[in-house]
Amino acid sequence: MLIVFKSKAAGDVMMFGDVAYALMRIMGKPAEPRGIVTVEQLPAAIASLKAAVAQDKAENPVIDHDERRFEKTPEGGKREVVSLARRAVPLIELLEYSLRDGVPVVWGV
Repeated sequence: MLIVFKSKAAGDVMMFGDVAYALMRIMGKPAEPRGIVTVEQLPAAIASLKAAVAQDKAENPVIDHDERRFEKTPEGGKREVVSLARRAVPLIELLEYSLRDGVPVVWGV
């Protein structure tokens, strides 16, 4: 399943459901197919994502860029590990643009 985060402040950010749900939980939002980050909630959501990215970088430093690691998919397959920072940055940017313009971020509508 794909989740599309939308805001009038910037282009859409599309993610696979498992990744999007993980980021929703980090932001303190329910992991559901539809939702909203209100303008009032944007600063806390941005701070939570940035803190999680910093923690992930500290716990999982990149030692060798040629080293490939894999993880299981929700369906039981295998995919290359993508860092939390790479996954979260597009959403963080969307949230920051939305905060700047004073508009919410929604998904699933």
